[in-house]
Amino acid sequence: MRQSAERSSPARWRQVWLPFLLSLFRGVLPDQIRYSIPEELAKNSVVGNLAKDLGLSVRDLPARKLRVSAEKEYFTINPESGELLVSDRIDREQICGRKPLCILDFDTVAENPLNIFHIAVTVQDINDNIPMFKQSKIDLKIGESTKPGKTFPLDPALDSDAGPNSLQIYHLKDNEHFDLAERQTPDGSKYPELILMHSLDREEQNFHQLILTAVDGGNPPQSGTTEIQIQVTDANDNPPVFSQDVYKVKLQEGVPPGFSVLRVTATDQDEGVNAEITYSFHNVDEQVEQFFNLDKRTGEITTKDNFDFETANSYNLHIEAKDPGDLAAHCSIEVEIIDENDCAPEVIVTSVFTPLPEDSPLGTVIALIKTRDRDSGENGEVYCHILGKANFILKSYSTNYYKLVTDGALDRELTPEYNVTVMATDRGKPPLSSTISITLHVADVNDNAPVFQQASYVVHVAENNPPGASIAQVSASDPDLGPNGHVSYSIVASDLEPRALWSYVSVSAQSGAVFAQRAFDHEQLRAFELTLQARDHGSPALGANVSLRVLVGDRNDNAPTVLYPALGPDGSALFDTVPRAAQPGYLVTKVVAVDADSGHNAWLSYHVLQASEPGLFSLGLRTGEVRTARALGDRDAARQRLLVAVRDGGQPPLSATATLHLVFADSLHEALPDLSDGPAPADPQAELQFYLVLALALISVLFLLAVILAIALRLRRSSSPCAWGCLQPGLSSKSGPRILSNYSEGTLPYSYNLCVAAQSDKTEFKFLNVTPEVVPPQDLLCEDASWIPTTNHGDAVVPFPLDTILKQAPPNTDWRFSQAQRPGTSGSQNGDETGTWPNNQFDTEMLQAMILASASEAADGSSTLGGGAGTMGLSARYGPQFTLQHVPDYRQNVYIPGSNATLTNAAGKRDGKAPAGGNGNKKKSGKKEKK
Repeated sequence: MRQSAERSSPARWRQVWLPFLLSLFRGVLPDQIRYSIPEELAKNSVVGNLAKDLGLSVRDLPARKLRVSAEKEYFTINPESGELLVSDRIDREQICGRKPLCILDFDTVAENPLNIFHIAVTVQDINDNIPMFKQSKIDLKIGESTKPGKTFPLDPALDSDAGPNSLQIYHLKDNEHFDLAERQTPDGSKYPELILMHSLDREEQNFHQLILTAVDGGNPPQSGTTEIQIQVTDANDNPPVFSQDVYKVKLQEGVPPGFSVLRVTATDQDEGVNAEITYSFHNVDEQVEQFFNLDKRTGEITTKDNFDFETANSYNLHIEAKDPGDLAAHCSIEVEIIDENDCAPEVIVTSVFTPLPEDSPLGTVIALIKTRDRDSGENGEVYCHILGKANFILKSYSTNYYKLVTDGALDRELTPEYNVTVMATDRGKPPLSSTISITLHVADVNDNAPVFQQASYVVHVAENNPPGASIAQVSASDPDLGPNGHVSYSIVASDLEPRALWSYVSVSAQSGAVFAQRAFDHEQLRAFELTLQARDHGSPALGANVSLRVLVGDRNDNAPTVLYPALGPDGSALFDTVPRAAQPGYLVTKVVAVDADSGHNAWLSYHVLQASEPGLFSLGLRTGEVRTARALGDRDAARQRLLVAVRDGGQPPLSATATLHLVFADSLHEALPDLSDGPAPADPQAELQFYLVLALALISVLFLLAVILAIALRLRRSSSPCAWGCLQPGLSSKSGPRILSNYSEGTLPYSYNLCVAAQSDKTEFKFLNVTPEVVPPQDLLCEDASWIPTTNHGDAVVPFPLDTILKQAPPNTDWRFSQAQRPGTSGSQNGDETGTWPNNQFDTEMLQAMILASASEAADGSSTLGGGAGTMGLSARYGPQFTLQHVPDYRQNVYIPGSNATLTNAAGKRDGKAPAGGNGNKKKSGKKEKK
């Protein structure tokens, strides 16, 4: 143990002082740091503080990632302290063989920034090997005739140590016949020679035994021994002789096994058996016998195995030629191996920085590449290049090191991954090469804004759409990855009011679907425009805008609206006057209607539903103009009623109705009585319901009505016409001029005969003395000057001329219309559109009183057209200053005969109020409906 401690003490001092000395010369040797250690150090032994020697801070070691880059890692670096540690067994003899200087070269790599440091560690030899002879016993035969001074070379002892620890000296046990001398081969190795000091006498002593000791220079020294047995033989005084002492041969590295290297020849001047020579290897190591073969008889040397220049580039062969008398001769053969380019370069990737951001600037380091070639000379010179076209280049960084850097812009959307193939080629002939592929992944950067599939969007949405339904779908794509490619949608602008925008539409942030928040109305909003934005979730976020125009399509959801004819401000119906002499084609009036819809849904057509005289007027299908179809006949009533339906062009069509009251008169004064004989308009829907209620009752009394009608007709035939001409029910109106017209509305079978004195202040109504439900409707006009005396609730008797009483005219077939022809609920309006008259005695009496009051006021001039409450609002309607602003200009050319002004509105109204004193029973006149 003491000897081991003493032996390792110098090595420890060298280990301590050598780094110190190297640190002093760091400025002299900036490219390489050297250490020296003894071999066979224990694992994790400290070689030196590499971080300190490199000038690196211990705090920066984790970030710098200092590490060893070598083929076989005998050393490692402590990541915390930066000390260089032994990581594997270091045997100098195994690593360097017999080289006098054993140096381990390797590199250390530091990142952030990238640096490469060259390290050289000198492995010092320790005396761990004992000198050993290849043979434990050496047999020699020496002839007795051998002269003193003859030398006999012996096999040397082998010691793997180097330097002072290698073989130093040989010792021979003292004897009187032999001595020992040391010789040195050209390669520097020592071998012993036995020297004959005195002649031998076989007869005196035929056998000699010697002990040969080999001692190394270690501390303490170690030794090995072998036994030399010498047999004294008979005289053979001529030894073999080689043609030359040294042979030099050059062999290519790639010669095959069995290749002939050289033939050595030795001659012996003896004759016979003493001249027979055998050849053998002498004083050679194991490698020689491994690669070479010697023919003992011929002396031809051949190869046994393939040579490797990288392992050994030369060999020394020692040949011994010996005759049977053990006389020998020696020669040396120096074999030089010529290197061939048989080793392809190696490419080693020491560092790869991946993934690489796609916005990396030019010159960004991607990988660190190391090359190596075991050949020598030009065969070991390596250069690298990149195969194919890529956005990368190689830059030489240090000895056998290259940096792979970017040489162009990277775009992950075009190329998300690169396979860079690096080829290393040596300069041999022929050159050898090898390749390595480096896979580089490109990391995504938010460098692409979302892109919409269309430059703009136009969406057609029909009105009355269901709220919450999707009306459009916008889509934008973003080729980026992850959040950089995740697109969300929003509305950023609109031509709608900001407060109203969110009540109209919304957009799904995830899908881009646009939803209607309410039902659209084409009549209120026909089109609006949105600006949608698609925005990714990158940092910073990128976005794009697109316009979306929403066109609200029309549906037929609005029925036509009749502007004219319309009711007056007080709710009364208007009328139009027609000259009695109007010719066919005369423009009577025009129905004016509008439709809030558009397009085909607002294309209006006009149709006659009901007419007092169907053939009297014509109606323009598209214009709504009412013209006379023929001249007014004697049997035509002075007052006509048209029920007009206005239909639009939608599917299904919607309609509205308008009632036209037309009065044939040559002057306004003549038309006034016709204004007051109509009752207030009745609701056609209520009338229909009334008929449905009374249908069963009417059917029940149908038979009774038929019997009463038959009796009445029979009595009428048997009585005088005058007796039936005018009847007085006991009610008379005030005196005054009267203008009488035949007016009939409705569908119930009521008819009355009215007789009026044309030039008298008294007007008398005559009714058939029959029940109203039984008597067919018939208007009677008494135009003669003779009067029939009667009473009207105490009034004076008014005579009627019996011969001027008109006979009852037959029923007007054109006045009748069926229940199916009447406008329904959707097309009816309030007013006189149903054509019905009051069907009870009280209402009839009120109607008579109204007519008489109107006639009296017109006759006695108690009120004028310009004002007065008794005119039922006519003065306000027909005054010179009156115009209808809502009626088109086509009515401004209507002239009422008998008037001194052109009316801007020829319509009139009927006042439903009864005059003062009109408390008697009233009847309603109308025309008979044919069965």
